[in-house]
Amino acid sequence: MPDDSRKRRRTPDGLRLARRDLPTGVAYELVHPRCARRRREDLEEVEAMLDAGEEEIAREELVWLLSECPDFLDAHVHLGLIALGEGDLRLARGHFGRGCELVFRVLDAAGEARPLPHALPGNRPFFEAAKGLVHCLVRGGRKTLARDTVTRVVALDPADPLAIARLLDEPPGDRKTTW
Repeated sequence: MPDDSRKRRRTPDGLRLARRDLPTGVAYELVHPRCARRRREDLEEVEAMLDAGEEEIAREELVWLLSECPDFLDAHVHLGLIALGEGDLRLARGHFGRGCELVFRVLDAAGEARPLPHALPGNRPFFEAAKGLVHCLVRGGRKTLARDTVTRVVALDPADPLAIARLLDEPPGDRKTTW
């Protein structure tokens, strides 16, 4: 009979939280899946494509990246921004919302894991997704859901460095980004 102690333990390759001891106190940072960390160069290539105006190719690459790594927050943010730039509010909201949903699940599972400061590099894609989501919700006339999202996000980083709460003052209607 084989020795089970030799079997490798597989750890899930999903988004998770890490506790950080900062000079200002304890904070939490998102640790992105290994599959996302391995694809940083691919994301840099996508950003170069976008800078060169090659949105269609960049979109295809981002969709492929998500097929390989569904918890890749940066890919969701980039796809949301592309969709928003094209006026596809529904698709943009879907990508930004998925990014937020992934993080909210991790936070809910961890209990009272906060603050989650924007200043920590691992947290920045989440705040970009949250900003995009709130923008889409406001523009789509879903102000109550936008307000609920803002409340939850600002509780994680009360400094609100991306001014997400100010997006609640935007008028509904314009489907393109203004930030």
